[in-house]
Amino acid sequence: MKSSARKFAEQILVAASLAILLACGTPRPPLPPSLELPKVVTDLRGARKGDRVTLVWTVPTKTTDNTNLHHLGPTLVCRSLEVAINRCDPVGVVQPSDLPPPKPPAKSSNSKNGNPSGLVQATFVDIVPKTLQEQNPTGFGTYAVETQNTKLRSAGLSNQIQIPLAPTLPPPTDLHAEMTPDGVVLTWTGVLPAAQAPGISYLYRVYRREQGSKAVSVAGELPLSISAQPRFVDSGFEAQKTYHYSVTVVSVVTRTQQAVAQVEGDDSPPVTIVANDVFPPAAPVGLQAVASGVGQTPFIDLTWAPNTEADLAGYNVYRRQGSGQWTKINKEMVKTPAFRDTDVARGNEYSYSVSAIDLRENESPRSEETSEKIP
Repeated sequence: MKSSARKFAEQILVAASLAILLACGTPRPPLPPSLELPKVVTDLRGARKGDRVTLVWTVPTKTTDNTNLHHLGPTLVCRSLEVAINRCDPVGVVQPSDLPPPKPPAKSSNSKNGNPSGLVQATFVDIVPKTLQEQNPTGFGTYAVETQNTKLRSAGLSNQIQIPLAPTLPPPTDLHAEMTPDGVVLTWTGVLPAAQAPGISYLYRVYRREQGSKAVSVAGELPLSISAQPRFVDSGFEAQKTYHYSVTVVSVVTRTQQAVAQVEGDDSPPVTIVANDVFPPAAPVGLQAVASGVGQTPFIDLTWAPNTEADLAGYNVYRRQGSGQWTKINKEMVKTPAFRDTDVARGNEYSYSVSAIDLRENESPRSEETSEKIP
């Protein structure tokens, strides 16, 4: 009995092994050949400056089958006046030979700078025709790209973005900068539209950049006026530094009394100025002197109206006796608009005047003098 059971078990084991071997040798259906269709672009973005729309996107490196793309063809740039593009009417083509070389991957995939995947960023600049700007001043153009393989086949259009078609104005050509006590004063000749398009208004935007820095900041804005000569005062700078200023005219698209888009025109030629503050504060006013009473240790109290300059550092106090010379009597800068003079004697009359000092040690003219006598 035991021998028969063992033989039966061995037969089952042989049959199972044979089944496994036969299964391993069973041919599978062949996989269909890849169509080599580039994956659809999903990160198309764009911005307009003047008549130029700059489009940027990441070039696909994979096919729709998620295999490496080896046969990249041309990329069509599509523009339409419709809200959605269903079929590409190309306004430009980006060939593989037009693309920059891939950047080397960053050392850390978590790096916020650089290109962690070594991907290629494609760029295309489209010029918006003047006719479109004039015919559709409050309209938008829709853009998409279609990446093809070498057989000119694609998997479809990219994500679609809308860019305003508003007409832009040329920049000022005679921008002038002058350092004044109030700040950097910018002036230029006004720019006017040839015809006022409905739904479009304009404003001036002033840019400031510190020399040696790439960062550009908006110093301020002014509405475009037909009658006024543009004048802008910038007080948001740091003294003793060099700055570059430029002005651009911004077209504002308004629908149902709400601004829905802005388009910057080209920048004016920049002007450079050294913000050298050599302007002293205003002379203090309202100086008064009051002597101590009889029986008190002799002194004269001085008070005056405080100066309001943002860069005020303090005050100096000057005194003379009779027709003598003026002498500064404070050893340290006076921080508040008040001072007590204790270096006085009874029976003498003293004249006083004060000046204001800013942070760059520019000293104002002296105030009107006042006199007081110790009884």
